Amino acid sequence: MLEIGENTSGGTPTDLFGVGESRPRFDAQGRVRGTIFHVGDEQAGNDTAHVAVHRSTQPHATIVTIDTTEAEALEGVYAVVTGDDLYKEYGQRFFTGPAFADQPSLAVGKVRYVGEPVAAVLAVDSATARAAADLIYVDYEELEPVYDINDALTSGHHVHDELLPSAVFADLAHLTGVRGTNVVYEYNQIVGDAAAATHAAAHTVHAEMWAPPTHHVPIELPVTIAWVDGGRLEMMSTTQTPSYVRQAVAGLLDLPLSRVRIMTRALGGSFGSKMYDRLEPLAAALAWKFQRKVRIMATREDAFFLTARHGAEVTGSLSADAAGNLVASTSDLRYDTGAYADVGPRITGKSGMVIPGPYRIQNVQVRSRCVYTNKPSAGPFRGFGVPQATWAHETLIDELALELGEDPYAFRRRHLLREGDVASMGTAMHSADFIACIDAVAKAVDWDAPSKEPDERFRYGKGIAVGLKAVLTPTVANATLQLNQDGSATLLISTVDMGQGSDTIMGQIVGEVLSIDSTKVHVVRADTDATPYDTITAGSRTTYHTGNAVRLAAERMRDRLLGFAAEQLAVAIEGLELGSAGISHPLRELPVRLEDVMLAKFGASGATTTTEANFTSWWKPFDKTSGLSEKATEHWFAGAVAVRIKVDIKTGRIHTEHLAVAGDVGKAINPMLVEQQLVGAAIMGLGHALFDQLVFDQGQMINATLLDYQLPSIADVPDKITPIIIESAHDDGPFGAKGVGETGILAIAPAFANALRDACGVRITRLPLTPESVVAALELENDA
Repeated sequence: MLEIGENTSGGTPTDLFGVGESRPRFDAQGRVRGTIFHVGDEQAGNDTAHVAVHRSTQPHATIVTIDTTEAEALEGVYAVVTGDDLYKEYGQRFFTGPAFADQPSLAVGKVRYVGEPVAAVLAVDSATARAAADLIYVDYEELEPVYDINDALTSGHHVHDELLPSAVFADLAHLTGVRGTNVVYEYNQIVGDAAAATHAAAHTVHAEMWAPPTHHVPIELPVTIAWVDGGRLEMMSTTQTPSYVRQAVAGLLDLPLSRVRIMTRALGGSFGSKMYDRLEPLAAALAWKFQRKVRIMATREDAFFLTARHGAEVTGSLSADAAGNLVASTSDLRYDTGAYADVGPRITGKSGMVIPGPYRIQNVQVRSRCVYTNKPSAGPFRGFGVPQATWAHETLIDELALELGEDPYAFRRRHLLREGDVASMGTAMHSADFIACIDAVAKAVDWDAPSKEPDERFRYGKGIAVGLKAVLTPTVANATLQLNQDGSATLLISTVDMGQGSDTIMGQIVGEVLSIDSTKVHVVRADTDATPYDTITAGSRTTYHTGNAVRLAAERMRDRLLGFAAEQLAVAIEGLELGSAGISHPLRELPVRLEDVMLAKFGASGATTTTEANFTSWWKPFDKTSGLSEKATEHWFAGAVAVRIKVDIKTGRIHTEHLAVAGDVGKAINPMLVEQQLVGAAIMGLGHALFDQLVFDQGQMINATLLDYQLPSIADVPDKITPIIIESAHDDGPFGAKGVGETGILAIAPAFANALRDACGVRITRLPLTPESVVAALELENDA
């Protein structure tokens, strides 16, 4: 059962669907009925070369020879190319990546994980291309593999000869040319003397924690189509970062940006899986080399090799004095980034800085490392590495509360950061109401009520947890707004709607400022030939960053319209007001409709006028010694989760009776969409808590199909879900708003583990909480 949570969004329903109103997503029916046009629906055409790749069978090896004879002889095959072929064509530019330029789209010289693309086949159709890819034979000379984080840090074997930072993140440039290491990036945070404080503390809890890699599993599979038109590389792709892809492709092909065009369509989910360099570099390289249209469509099995969530190990401790005050936190966080860095260095820093949690702690020591291994590359995933950090700090504080004999909810509440408090990384809290969040979820699950009495088969428990995340900073957003003579509007932004409803809420922001029906605002799909630059659609940054750019563009449009009206009515602009009926003045009985103002200004019924705006956030980079920053982020995400569960002690299965999830969104532009985001994130997090994991055996992924990879089904949905909107307005947000897409997932896993601890008395520190792991923990407890 879905119970709509309490919120303070308020507002009187109107026909305008402006800020604060629950308007359905404009494309909701199309998404449900399958009438939305996706990239995969693009007709290939008879001249299109379909691409399939041959993948490595070795985790780490030198490529000795590649025999493509049989593949090239298969009827319908146009060409077979290897990484060496493309490296000869493009040189070092063939290696791409957002943080490190370390990843070729086809292996060059070496393979670094099982499943890495080694050769590509271009053929008349995808079936022929795949059949030919299976006919390629590769002779390898095996190298010592680095299977896991411990191997990476202790074995002396290296995945890469040297570190190769890209030009995208200037603060990584000092790592250029570093050799003899698997540590891609390291972030350290030092406040006071944590070691001494831990030694002197009255109470200390320690834990070794593990969060495994997981897969995104969006419904829509990645697809990229590329072609050459008049000396320009054009591409349609399932990307949530079209501006980045344009820059990457231009760099690869050594072209000016004006000769690269990237287009998108509505995405069928992503959760980070369609960011940065996926299929696009290979598609661009092949289309440009052969001067023909190419189409690469990943199968579900292919998608498992494209990216994943980082597996993370944490060694941590949390200490309190005799009065129960938090005096020290230590964390050693290791992220498994796989064979290529992707955006792992950024995840390592942005999550490492919050691993002490949203608490007032006197002394802190953090070491956060991003580590190469011979596995498929890990990248951004909903939460950007913070759920793994939250798993650690919420496990420790729960155990410390229990050791002190305190209620886990009350203990957290006492130590939570308040407005204006400075967090451990040196940045003050604003618009991050942890107290309201934790109070709301505790109230929703009736925290103070005792759990049901256990019986021979079932145990009952409750758990609570809090999450903190920073928005990606710095980033850039631009908006161009075109008002049509009939009073409708066209908004050009490069934000990609992946199902989160961004197009809908951007229309609502325009509608609110211009007092027009937001359903009359059309948002143009991202197209780098038309829509302006936007850093990325990710990290829950859109509502705040793009929303601010859209608000500014709409305010400039409002001022322009008032100027037109002042000129036409021969009155001072200060006396004019724009409302739903048009532009009014105290001396006029009736307002002037926007349509008439526009017609009078331009004398044409199809006329338009355009405004534009930019919004750029800024940060102060971390101090290289202490890891502190006065402004580590533009704004914070604050959330809390509480659950009540039933545990079958015979089978180990966990059943969720009630899950409450709260998020501080600043201001809910669209309360219904906010609640949907909170619920969707919570259910995804439930999967990570209870069964999602990628399993490897000597570098081989052994559950890379949906037959073997378990996801939440309708049977796993809690009996009752309560999404709760908290509104602590941000001073600089559009109407006080912030994002929400990740808030709901941050604290889910530890809330479940804490509830299991409450129900059965066992503390599991390795995710997921599978029935097997629960039974094993219970047996171990009984034996003890």
